[in-house]
Amino acid sequence: MNFSSMILGLILFLNFIFALVVVFKERRDAGATWAWLLVLSFIPIAGFMLYLLFAQNFRHVRLFHWGDLKKIGVEEIILEQIEQIQTGSYQFHNASASKNRDLIYMHLNNNHSIFTENNAVDIITDGQEKFDKLFKDIDAAKDYIHIQYYIIQNDNLGKKLMNLLTQKAREGVKVRVLYDQLGSKKLTKRFFREFRAAGGLAEAFFPSRLRLINLRLNYRNHRKLVIIDGEIGYVGGFNVGDEYLGLNSKFGYWRDTHLRISGSAVYAMQIRFILDWNQASHHHSITYSPNLFPRVGPSGKIGMQIVTSGPDSEFEHIKNGYIKMITSAKKSIYIQTPYFIPDASLLDALRIAALSGVEVKIMIPDKPDHIFVYWATYSYIGELLKTGATIYLYNNGFIHAKTIVIDGELASVGTANIDYRSFKLNFEVNSFLYDDRISQKLMEVFEEDLRVSRQLTMQEYLERPRWIRIKESVSRLLSPIL
Repeated sequence: MNFSSMILGLILFLNFIFALVVVFKERRDAGATWAWLLVLSFIPIAGFMLYLLFAQNFRHVRLFHWGDLKKIGVEEIILEQIEQIQTGSYQFHNASASKNRDLIYMHLNNNHSIFTENNAVDIITDGQEKFDKLFKDIDAAKDYIHIQYYIIQNDNLGKKLMNLLTQKAREGVKVRVLYDQLGSKKLTKRFFREFRAAGGLAEAFFPSRLRLINLRLNYRNHRKLVIIDGEIGYVGGFNVGDEYLGLNSKFGYWRDTHLRISGSAVYAMQIRFILDWNQASHHHSITYSPNLFPRVGPSGKIGMQIVTSGPDSEFEHIKNGYIKMITSAKKSIYIQTPYFIPDASLLDALRIAALSGVEVKIMIPDKPDHIFVYWATYSYIGELLKTGATIYLYNNGFIHAKTIVIDGELASVGTANIDYRSFKLNFEVNSFLYDDRISQKLMEVFEEDLRVSRQLTMQEYLERPRWIRIKESVSRLLSPIL
């Protein structure tokens, strides 16, 4: 046997071992398993490197932990709420919450999402308004500021935020900033130099351990959270950068949806931030102290759950929440999303709703953010047009909002898009809102956006050029990895 034959035999043997790892260790769905087996077969060794980069399974890995979690009594509250909902003894103060107790129970049981009913919520749809309010709240902070964004740009808005946070750190406020390594790839050590010198702390989520190579680059922390003094929280679609103020000529006006929250729901946001922070920080972990969860009186009457999901989850919590909402609809479903690449289960839920006479309205951008995602979105939108759903194309810049409103009674606003990446690969956070007033306000926002949108008709879709049909077909094939 010559040397080249030995090398070839070794490669084939290693490839066989790699294939066993994929089939027996990962236990993926059949479609994904066959796809990776084909990659391993046609691209030996290199295929396994691609597997390491794009197909790691975190479901058996404990990424997030906080040893002090029991000190705040979360587990006891969750078990008590589950038992009371099961026995019918829970006293809901909100008709929407009472009507959707099965959704509340699902999030409690599978995601440990505490249900609270004493919250006040401000809906923010404009970037300038969002950051004006945020900067005002940061300026008023007395104890600590916790900030987490997928993208923080090294531009005017990013520098303005960092200057303000640096000033608060100098005043003795504890400031922690968590950003995603890939989303904020343009940030440098210099960006945080004065901030850290003032006592501020900054950490990257899933940083690269090898120069120029990040084996976890496909798994992004897409969450956007701000918690100030344990009393005020922000969650939604806006990142930090000039483009979110409408200052990028490529996108024009940036239309997004964010929530400013006060009430006990902020505690759940705080827990999520701490879990993410402690995963990223090995030298400055957060330990329990009473000031992290201060006593707050009722701020409002809105029922709410903060729900998270990620590749470490056994179930796709946010997607399952979306499906549960859609299947509960009796009158209307309003959706705003920048990307619409649903899996079969969510697409079927929307099809069934539309065919059952539920008014399904979906608003997407009329310009691309990511070109393949844009054409894949068009492909799926075409299928819903056939069922009688109404599709609108937002023309006043770019719409990045991630909102669903059901029957004007139930809503979700957060960071999760309707696509494979948000459901399976990204770490996401959404607020589920059980309140008719806030839900109707979100419907009014949708109706207001219709003034700067146009309807995509079935005739227009059917008459699209052949080259667009080819783009859609190619993009749809790539949709599971977009």
